[in-house]
Amino acid sequence: MTMQPKYRELLLDEDVRRWFENLKAKSVLTATVALRNLGHYCELTGTTPHGILNKARANEKDFRYEFTDFVRKLEKEGKAGSYIARFKKVILSWLKFNDIRLQLTVNIAGENETPTIVNERVPSKEELARILRKATSRGRVAIAIMAFSGLRPESLGDYEGTDGLRLGDLKELKLSDEIQFDKIPATVMVKSKLSKARHHYFSFIGEEGTTYIREYLDERRKQGEELTYESPLLQFDVRGVKKNAFLRTTLVTRDIREAIEQAGLKMRPYVLRAYFSTALDIAESKGLISHPWRQFIMGHKGDIEARYSTNKRLPPDIIDEMRESYNKCTKFLETRISDVSEENARLYLQQQLLSAVGYRQDEIDKMNLAETSTEDFQKLLRDKVAGAMASNGSKQRLVSMNEIEKLLGEGYEFQAVLPNGKAIMKMPF
Repeated sequence: MTMQPKYRELLLDEDVRRWFENLKAKSVLTATVALRNLGHYCELTGTTPHGILNKARANEKDFRYEFTDFVRKLEKEGKAGSYIARFKKVILSWLKFNDIRLQLTVNIAGENETPTIVNERVPSKEELARILRKATSRGRVAIAIMAFSGLRPESLGDYEGTDGLRLGDLKELKLSDEIQFDKIPATVMVKSKLSKARHHYFSFIGEEGTTYIREYLDERRKQGEELTYESPLLQFDVRGVKKNAFLRTTLVTRDIREAIEQAGLKMRPYVLRAYFSTALDIAESKGLISHPWRQFIMGHKGDIEARYSTNKRLPPDIIDEMRESYNKCTKFLETRISDVSEENARLYLQQQLLSAVGYRQDEIDKMNLAETSTEDFQKLLRDKVAGAMASNGSKQRLVSMNEIEKLLGEGYEFQAVLPNGKAIMKMPF
């Protein structure tokens, strides 16, 4: 079952149908919105699509003046400029398709403003965690793919339910007896027909997102579904009626919208992609991911996209570097603390030690601890301790481990343990 656009009776006109099908070849959504706007304009002005063509051909000046009056009328009614501009856009599209090159030189106040979302904010990590908790298992996967991978909802399921993300698009997913991922972060492939910019690209998803996917797929298996790599990532409820091969975009966003409302928030589902973009902005500012790579996994066109499109693939070492960069970004994306690796545990301990001896968090953030040798790290600690002791009248002492208990009894405060086995104690005066 395909999506039935409003004003579909206009499609009975062969010329309108051809125009609609031409737009639809590039984007179903664009075509559907354009048809709705053309129909709405005709309804508001008491004309028809062919009436528009006849007036434009008869007298370009009169047609432009008539449209200008229409714009001013809507402005007086308080309509937003972005709302009015859609009529200008669709009329120009309809005229151009019918070989009428007309300039609608009409200025529209606030044409590029979007008052309904101007104050919209991105959810915090805590709010996103609440949204995820309120979502269904299917909704959690959709939310994770948008918030952690940056995909648009129409990439998960298109507007007609004819295509969408498949299990095979998660390249490291293995459908063995136990559903698992060979490598995390896992690659999420987006086909060109599911991309807004109509190009093939990929993103990644980390530990938290892959956990939601595994749990959801395990649930589907228990309900009797035979999973294959051609299976949709988001499947219909087994109790419902399956009318399409894939979930339509409206159903994808409905799951997300319901979770947002259950979490007590008022946001559009699309803010989840803005959440992803904002997190990457922060990561880029800290040097964790390059701008071209950030642009690529957001699905935007750029240098990496051009190289990927030309060569049909990127070298494995580049993909691995991109995967590692994305992995460093997950601390700004994910809401759950995953199992700590030995390397992450070491970095965490180093950060705590640096903080204990007096380094500010912004100073620590600028340090490349992963590349810092043990000797250089110890020097960082010694330099800070020496500076602190010089500036505070030696209110801190370096002592051996067996002295700690005695000094605590004398009123000293324990500060930190250094890698050389010494401890920092704060004097009680």
